Amino acid sequence: SSVTAAASTWDSMYHLQSATLDKAVTVKLTRTLAIIPITLVLSFFKLRKNKDGQKINLKKVFPFFIIYFVLASIITTVAIKMGVSADFFTPFKELSKFFIVLAMVAIGLNTNVIKLIKNGGKPIILGYICWICIACMSLFMQHLLGIW
Repeated sequence: SSVTAAASTWDSMYHLQSATLDKAVTVKLTRTLAIIPITLVLSFFKLRKNKDGQKINLKKVFPFFIIYFVLASIITTVAIKMGVSADFFTPFKELSKFFIVLAMVAIGLNTNVIKLIKNGGKPIILGYICWICIACMSLFMQHLLGIW
């Protein structure tokens, strides 16, 4: 998402005809699709690495959301090729945004801050320092580019 946001900003700053954004989306989708073979290979090794001789359930090892992702991509592509308007998928896009926000909230609400602090203040401090450095660098680059 940050790749496409940066490309979109770049295109809007220089009034380009989406050349940068098109390439950024292609790179982002390629990286996203690379998750599929990596997950398959790691699942295969996890199934083979069982030292106790116990059977490992594929449902516990393989994240099936990847199959749903591929199916949704195929259905959308085929539907658009068959003439279904892209506007038809707008409610689904909004619903997916809602679910992503919901997942992030669930992760945040499930965080036990006291346990996090007890288990390691150093990682929290490192995360805070990284956050400050990234924010400062972002503001600096925006200033250099004349955005801010």
